[in-house]
Amino acid sequence: MKHSLRVCWLYHDIMDLYGDKGNMMVLKKRCEDRDIDFVLDTCGIGEKKNLCDYNLIFLGGGDDKTQFSLIPDLLSRKENIKQAMDENTFVLLICGGYQLFGQYYTASDNQKIDGLKFYDYYTDTGADRTRCVGNIIIEANLDGIKTQIVGFENHGGQTKNVSKPLGKVLSGYGNTFDSGYEGFYDGKILGTYLHGPLLPKNPVVADFVITKALQKDDPEFKFEDLKPLENSFDEAARDVLFKRLNVEKTR
Repeated sequence: MKHSLRVCWLYHDIMDLYGDKGNMMVLKKRCEDRDIDFVLDTCGIGEKKNLCDYNLIFLGGGDDKTQFSLIPDLLSRKENIKQAMDENTFVLLICGGYQLFGQYYTASDNQKIDGLKFYDYYTDTGADRTRCVGNIIIEANLDGIKTQIVGFENHGGQTKNVSKPLGKVLSGYGNTFDSGYEGFYDGKILGTYLHGPLLPKNPVVADFVITKALQKDDPEFKFEDLKPLENSFDEAARDVLFKRLNVEKTR
C-alpha cells in the first residue's frame, strides 16, 4: 500500500517561533526517505481549508500579541478541528499551540485569551513574569514506545490541571516550575513546550508522529512498519545534551 502524509500547518506565517518550521522539514525528509508521499499545506487567517482532509494538523508557537491576533480565526475553526480529530487526524502542538487547545491562556499583561477548550488544562502567566527557560529532557511512553525526549523550553505560561502529561521531567522545568511533568498526550494530540525544534533532536518522536498520522488512512499501520533510518547525527546531538545536563541516556 502506497502511503501519503498530508499535513496542514496552521498559521505558518505567524506561529513559527524558535524555528518550529524545522519540524516540518524533518517530517518531509523522513517520509521521502521511505517513499511516503508528503504533502504540506498551510492555512493562514481567513483561508478556507477543511481540516478533515489531512492526516496531521500542526500548530507552532508564537508570542502573546500573535496569539491574540489569531484567536478569532482559530475559534471559528473549532467544529472543523473537532471533527478532524474525531476522524483520526493527529495533532502536533508546540508551545502556544499547546496552550490554545486548553481552557485559556493568561498573557504576561494579565489579559485572558480563550482557548478551544478541548481539554481541562489551562495556562496562567508566571509570577512576576518569570519564565521556564533552558534545555530539558523528559521521559515519555508513547503508546508503549519508551523514549527520552530532549529540547529547549522558553515559556512564561504555567500550564496546570494536565491530566495526561507527555512525560516526566528528568532535567528542566516542564508544564510549570515545579510540576515535574511536561506536555500533554492523549492519543489524539501531542502538545509540548519543547522547541529546538522538537523533531530533529528526537527521531523516535518524529517517527511516532508519522505513524499516528498514517493511521488515519491505514488503522493497522504500526511504528515497526516504518523502514529504519540512519540517525547518527541526531544521536550525536542528543549525546551532547545528555552529557551537559548529566542525565543518563537510556533510550
